[in-house]
Amino acid sequence: MADSHIRSFRIALCAASAFGALTLAQAAIAQDSAAQPAAQPVAQQDEAADIVVTGIRGSLQSATNAKKNAVAFGDSIFAEDIGKLPATNLAETLNRMPGVRLNRDISGEGTQVAIRGLGPSFTRVLLNGSQLQVASDGGTNGGSANREVDLDFFPSELFTRLDLAKTPSPSTLEGGIAGTVNLRNARPFDKPGTHVTVVAQGQYTDSNEKLSPRGAIVASHTTDTFGILVGVAGVKTKTRIDGFDTVGWTDGNLGPVNGVPDPGGNNFFWASTVPANAGHGLIPGQPVDVVATSGLTRSQLSTALLPRLGRNTLTVGDRSRISALASLEWRPSDTLHFALDGIWAKSKRDYSRINMNWQVRNSGPGTGAQATGGMIPIDLTVDDNGVVTSGTFANSSFFLEASEFKQTTKFWNINPSLSWQPTKTLKVDLSANYSKSRFFREQPTFAFQTPPNSGVDVYYDNLQGYYPSITTNVDLNDPNLGWQWYRQNIALVRRKTETKGAHLDVMLGDAMFNVKVGAAYDRATRSIRAYDNSPAYQLSVCGTGCTGATGSIPTSAIPQYLMPMTVGNFGHLAGRNIGYNAFIMPDFGAIKDATDYYSYRDSAPETRGAVTGGATGDMDEKVWGAYFELNGVTTIAGRDLHINAGMRYAATNQLVVGPSQVGTAIVDITSRSKYDNFLPSINLTYDIADNVKLRASASRTMTRPDASQILPGVTFTDPSALVATAGNPTLKPYTSDNYDLGGEIYTGGIGYVGLSLFQKNVQGFTVTQSQDVTFGSLNIPYDSLIATQQQALTNRAASTGVAINDLIVSVNRPINLSDLKIKGIEATWVQPLDFLVKGLGFSANGTYLKQSSKLMPGQATRLVATGVSKWSYNLQGFYENNGLSVSLNYVWNDKSIAVNAPQNGITGAALRNDARGQLDLSAGYQLPFLNKAMRLTLDVLNITNEPIRTTFEYDNAPYSIYYPGRTVLAGIRANF
Repeated sequence: MADSHIRSFRIALCAASAFGALTLAQAAIAQDSAAQPAAQPVAQQDEAADIVVTGIRGSLQSATNAKKNAVAFGDSIFAEDIGKLPATNLAETLNRMPGVRLNRDISGEGTQVAIRGLGPSFTRVLLNGSQLQVASDGGTNGGSANREVDLDFFPSELFTRLDLAKTPSPSTLEGGIAGTVNLRNARPFDKPGTHVTVVAQGQYTDSNEKLSPRGAIVASHTTDTFGILVGVAGVKTKTRIDGFDTVGWTDGNLGPVNGVPDPGGNNFFWASTVPANAGHGLIPGQPVDVVATSGLTRSQLSTALLPRLGRNTLTVGDRSRISALASLEWRPSDTLHFALDGIWAKSKRDYSRINMNWQVRNSGPGTGAQATGGMIPIDLTVDDNGVVTSGTFANSSFFLEASEFKQTTKFWNINPSLSWQPTKTLKVDLSANYSKSRFFREQPTFAFQTPPNSGVDVYYDNLQGYYPSITTNVDLNDPNLGWQWYRQNIALVRRKTETKGAHLDVMLGDAMFNVKVGAAYDRATRSIRAYDNSPAYQLSVCGTGCTGATGSIPTSAIPQYLMPMTVGNFGHLAGRNIGYNAFIMPDFGAIKDATDYYSYRDSAPETRGAVTGGATGDMDEKVWGAYFELNGVTTIAGRDLHINAGMRYAATNQLVVGPSQVGTAIVDITSRSKYDNFLPSINLTYDIADNVKLRASASRTMTRPDASQILPGVTFTDPSALVATAGNPTLKPYTSDNYDLGGEIYTGGIGYVGLSLFQKNVQGFTVTQSQDVTFGSLNIPYDSLIATQQQALTNRAASTGVAINDLIVSVNRPINLSDLKIKGIEATWVQPLDFLVKGLGFSANGTYLKQSSKLMPGQATRLVATGVSKWSYNLQGFYENNGLSVSLNYVWNDKSIAVNAPQNGITGAALRNDARGQLDLSAGYQLPFLNKAMRLTLDVLNITNEPIRTTFEYDNAPYSIYYPGRTVLAGIRANF
């Protein structure tokens, strides 16, 4: 009932705001009309045309003009000047558009954009109108293996315009059901003459209280016919992120009742007999009734949810990025233009991630050196959803997991283009593109465990529900606690992408009526290959079974390779009780030197699953496209109707190669597929009045299937050894029938009010089909598994009495099965407020989205597009006058589903993003000397220190919480 009232209130508020905006807009128009004569002398009109608006208003004015002159639905952002697009990267810039949602790295920096209710893989990103692929993997945590593009790779200083097409035209490259983003780099004739722009800033982040440099220089020169522009932008950031994560929530396995298996995730086993040193008056070796000790009923305990790995986590290190742009233009005549654009970029992450894990996942009785014996729950409380809110856990175990992320991404792209207009009614555009990108991540991991059965207690408090407090009776920051080896890993990932293409567009006609035809060829190849030498390396470090009795670092020598935490204020941004706040750290360099790490790294064999997540393999995709487009203007009832209509055809030929385990060998499995799509579209804009436009659009769009899901073979990377993932090379592309209706009232200058309604009917959405098989049927050798999986299988076999090869594993395979309908409303209001204070104004936009889908057979919950907020809005207030400019920008996104259910074997459990708002400030002051060439700049990002939080179905079951903190950038910008 409360949700219904809130929904009604929001709708009423939107309606009232829209009504108020329209009333004010009509009043502004009326005032304009009354204040100005109906016609002006030609001389006055020419004089007015020479006025150049710059700064924030200039950017908004260009965006307003672009929207007004477009026939299709869309938005644009323009740089105030060369090297001056708003925000720190292109993803942050796009986040200011209506209907755009930003995916953020744990550092808080925007990486990928989602548009109108669909994820980043449904957005086609173009560079100067050509396809764009980067081999990066989505940020620190990785995981992106589809068609997403990481836009944090591209600095805003080297781009002058971003266009977002929300409805397609036939001449636009296909592939984006959600929309198409075109990134336009700076070119010399954007600002004729000789110009040099220098930006120098210092960046301070209160998460680590350190200063980092960033800067850019862009120089251009033009003659009457030739221009050259070169630019370089770089940043080196000292990063630290404190946080908490769980890798999901789960319940314990109490064993079958009358032959019926215990329900739920069953990711661990409780103790069956009292372990040594358990304390609490329990007698070692005696049977223990964990239902009785827990204070719960058997039903409550069997479904009691705990963090799989309750862990405070520290990520610290450096990130650097350098990008370079060179652009040449030659205009030998007014009818012939040549351009050549080249971009090169390199990004490096050198991070350490230190996690101290309360080990719930895979804990229980077992025979291995790392077997914990199982926890004993004492005096638990649970809420109505089964989430544990408090309790004591005797015979607990912790393990330190310390990883290094050494990651490098490189990218370069070259894009020649030609525009020729031999006559007034014939125009030819020809372009080509070629790009390469390389990615490499080296991720060694060293893990140390508290001694099993050593009397470790955990005191768990989740009563406040936001951030569980986990405390213990031992000092986790003591290198001499008695730590033993848990596991070691050597994991490497290499990614490669390559694109090439050629596009031809021919227009016959003029602005009032023209016909365009064109052809396109695009080829994209992608390879993700993983390498892992963990079993051999672990054997050499800690001996058979990782007992530490033998090896290059035996258990007795471990303390000399550990140190107390070097960070003294862990969790200082959380502002709450976070439990333990100090824990040991390893000496990575000393461990590597003592264990011959580099030899094992360099000889690592190929494996099936990447440490960054997702399947490995290769894809070669060739696309031939052609289109026919009609553009014209006709008159109805004395007013112009603008038409853009036609058909695009695309034929796709895919070759996919995936590694698969056959006995002890890994062999490549190859699969081919072909399909084609006819994609009609029509866009109409009717000029109801001089300043009022009504728009309508109908189209069919497509997005090719998830690149990671079409790879053949089976991937088995689940640490609990419960779930495997199989690819499906026969997946078909997603298609969508789209309908849009809307319009704008233009109030003069930058001002306008706009409203858009849209609906997308998406067919062919994938759902996961699960099949239970035995581990032996996977043909994956036990010895090839990582130590955590081996331990999980061994413990499960010991607890159930079932042979390892006969243990059940669920294999998840995607299939095209479901349809999804998305309806939405977008509202925009841009308004100067000069009648109040000269230079004052605001820009506001909001989006409401509603999803619906059928409940498919075998699914407990309805499918939804992930990352979609029902409500989102963007508010910007600005002041610009007398050399001072100030802009406050607030972006808010409602809660959303991050990953569909089920998760970790819990029926109906999805991962959910918290609602989040971020307030940013951008200010500048133009110094009144040196011909006003110098400008002081100040940017403050995430002013209110908002965390990034995801939950496991329930609000008091956090999946992850990260505190990126507030960032301050101060510096100077000079134009010469």
